[in-house]
Amino acid sequence: MNTKRQQWLEERKSGIGASDAAAILGMNPWKTNIQLWQEKTGEVEPEDIGNKPVVKYGNDAESLLRELFILDFPQHSVKYDEFKMFRNKVYPFMFATLDGWIEGERMGVLEIKTTQIMNPMQWSKWKDGIPDQYYIQCLHQLIATGYDFVILKAQIKHGFEDVKLTTRHYTIEKNDVMEDMVYLIEKEIKFWDQVKNKVRPSLILPAI
Repeated sequence: MNTKRQQWLEERKSGIGASDAAAILGMNPWKTNIQLWQEKTGEVEPEDIGNKPVVKYGNDAESLLRELFILDFPQHSVKYDEFKMFRNKVYPFMFATLDGWIEGERMGVLEIKTTQIMNPMQWSKWKDGIPDQYYIQCLHQLIATGYDFVILKAQIKHGFEDVKLTTRHYTIEKNDVMEDMVYLIEKEIKFWDQVKNKVRPSLILPAI
């Protein structure tokens, strides 16, 4: 295995990453807060999902979508480092590895998502915003980096026989979401204390 990747995977065990944040609030459709706690305390090994077709597609598409973003928005200076880990200066256990970051007078996070819409309910979550689990991920990235904004680039597949692609860009300004960030920080501090002290949290079920 790539040495840098191995080091990165080991470092991920030392705190809470952006992809962990929604599970802490019981808002990750694929993982409960209990499952996350078991992974962070070492009770279970995280499932390796890298070979799942949807995950592999997203990983393979990421670099291409990042290059498209650079072409479409030449006013932004985009940087990328596969293993660079940003940590919150006050709470260093809160970290994020980014799909890219935007340098300038105002610093920003670039987040890239690929998804396939299977039913109208899923589309409604992208129509006027982004799904809750991705919103929480973006909040965590703002917390970890201290940056000013997030741009989420989403490539959305919809349809079955005649597959269509819709590309959308969503901007989240830090100043508009400070209250939500404070709430998330409080929940992450509590969760990490439970990890360190091996205190099993109560199960939080996602809303139906």
